[in-house]
Amino acid sequence: MNSCVETLLQYHPSQQQQQPKDENPALVFDSNLLQKQGEVPKEFLWSLGDMVSTTQEDLKEPIIDLEIMRNNDDEAIAIAAKHVREACMKHGFFQVINHGVDQNLIHAAYNESDTIFNLPLSKKMSAKRKSGGVSGYSGAHADRYSSKLPWKETFSFHYHHQKSSNTQVIDYFKSVLGEEHQQTGWVYQKYCEAMKRLSLVMMELLAISLGVDRLHYKSFFEDGDSIMRCNYYPPCKSCSHTLGTGPHTDPTSLTILHQDQVGGLELFIDNKWLAVRPRPEALVINIGDTFMDNMISPL
Repeated sequence: MNSCVETLLQYHPSQQQQQPKDENPALVFDSNLLQKQGEVPKEFLWSLGDMVSTTQEDLKEPIIDLEIMRNNDDEAIAIAAKHVREACMKHGFFQVINHGVDQNLIHAAYNESDTIFNLPLSKKMSAKRKSGGVSGYSGAHADRYSSKLPWKETFSFHYHHQKSSNTQVIDYFKSVLGEEHQQTGWVYQKYCEAMKRLSLVMMELLAISLGVDRLHYKSFFEDGDSIMRCNYYPPCKSCSHTLGTGPHTDPTSLTILHQDQVGGLELFIDNKWLAVRPRPEALVINIGDTFMDNMISPL
């Protein structure tokens, strides 16, 4: 099994195990129960044409040392920005090291992710994402789709960059999971704050790579918001017929992702899938659709 913790930076905003009666029991993702069944339910099966072939070839994405940004090393920053621009024009992926996010905090975020996904199904369903919403628990996105379901669970929530309360994430976890989950909220509050700081550094580097004012995007996104998402991919007996996450592009502006060491993230380029190799000390940066538009036609 594997898991990952990611932050999706949005485009600048305008602003007892019993199923609910309106829920189709066949579409509730109970991985413990499903693993005991002989066959994977048809809702989770993908056609051969949809399946991503396993590859042994890694993507040769640039690894950017962000120490240069803290040191204001103009020459090194110019070289890094060139590599970032080339990567973004080609596929949109690079990784960053010396990013300033405490490894102990990342480890704590994984531990709290385990806490969430190990809860009884009834408890997770009590925090189920509402239709049309973003925040809350989702099992296989069964609330949105009825076929080709991903073999995963997610837990997502908003983080507003300029919200006056510095306990917004703590308050959210207490409200949906109960007072006993205050510690989980505290960890993710700190994690989101660290991701906000990192995202603004990335906005500076991306601006330089596009040849616009260094603070252009940083200023634009300072009062934005993020979606924090934990992904969990349980073991599956028929993994050759299912996908943890299907082929997609991110509709947001920027994704900051930490992978565990199991791997599984792949990128389609030059008519083949290449693996984005997990690096424990690094964070994966992926520009989303809105930023890709700027790479093609910078402001």
